Amino acid sequence: MASVARLLDSRLGRLGVQFAKFGAVGIVGLVVDTVVLYAGLALGLQFFAARVPSFFAAATATWALNRAFTFRGAADEPLHRQWAKFIAANAIGGVVNYGVSVGLESSVQMVADHPFLAVAAGSVAGMFFNFAASKHLVFKGA
Repeated sequence: MASVARLLDSRLGRLGVQFAKFGAVGIVGLVVDTVVLYAGLALGLQFFAARVPSFFAAATATWALNRAFTFRGAADEPLHRQWAKFIAANAIGGVVNYGVSVGLESSVQMVADHPFLAVAAGSVAGMFFNFAASKHLVFKGA
């Protein structure tokens, strides 16, 4: 037990815990993304168009949760500025997310039949980049 506590208290252990929190927040973001996506589809939007508001809704939700939970203790700055930095820093991950989801939805019938699969695959594809960008560019010092 002491070795587990020592590992969790190490730099690598703290990073692992932070990444796990980031992943948990990402699951919430995935739910928000999916709900907004399906709402857009129900309103008659095409998949690629519905992904735009669903991404921004999920990014805003994950920014707020990461600020309060994952990267608590980061350098404080005005909310609007930090949100804008989060969106900008995660834009590349967002492009990866969007590209993977739209590419799969348009080329794999099972994914087209179940759009949640496209959202999930896109989220995983962008997650690793987004963690590094969030940690080092947005929530410095956490």
